[in-house]
Amino acid sequence: MFSIVVLVVAGLLAGMINAIAGGGTLLSFPALVWLGVPPIMANATATMTALPGYIGSAWAYRRDIRAEGSLRLSSIILIAALGGLAGAALLLITPGDAFVGIVPWLLLTATLLFATGPRFVTMVREKGLTIRPGLSAAAIFLVAGYGGYFNGGLGIMLLAVFGLIGFQNLHGMNGLKNLLSAVLSLVSVTTYATAGLIAWESAAILALATTLGGYIGARQARRIRNTEYLRLLIVGIGVVLTVVFFAI
Repeated sequence: MFSIVVLVVAGLLAGMINAIAGGGTLLSFPALVWLGVPPIMANATATMTALPGYIGSAWAYRRDIRAEGSLRLSSIILIAALGGLAGAALLLITPGDAFVGIVPWLLLTATLLFATGPRFVTMVREKGLTIRPGLSAAAIFLVAGYGGYFNGGLGIMLLAVFGLIGFQNLHGMNGLKNLLSAVLSLVSVTTYATAGLIAWESAAILALATTLGGYIGARQARRIRNTEYLRLLIVGIGVVLTVVFFAI
């Protein structure tokens, strides 16, 4: 019963955070590890359970999603899918012991990106910086590859890339962020499941909670005018978890 409560709470919070600001995996991944799921399996399972939440959030933003910049929407989706597949394949060939050593650095990277990402996005938009189609495609592929390997901090990285490739509408950026997260997570999860890396019992509970949290978060996102306190809380959690994982 305690494990169920932990998974439900972590899933609800992760889904809402993913929809509003990104970074929900910083809660769901450690929760799974804390309950005894091996790190690589926990990473795969956290990615899988975030998928329904991404879909629910993308559906809530469906009227805002449209292409901006030099790439078509279909091209962006295809590139993200290929990147997610590459990242998932890289995870499969990563030895378990090596991944345990990489996890603290991944958490640190995700936390720093989450903390500094908004300022970077603002700088890009204020200076009107854009990059050419080829570099736009490469940036999306690299970020999607990171998401296929480790989901933490993916949302803010996608938002930063969108700013670089010419997106302006924030609601559209949030919607596309959730749509691409769903697409590359679907590709990654299919790869993980084939390799037997999903902890299905925990995944079922966490996925339901994350889906509900994602839908609630997306519905409430438009009403939130200042997400700074939420962001500070997530960064604080990320810092604590990073320190804990370095100490293990």
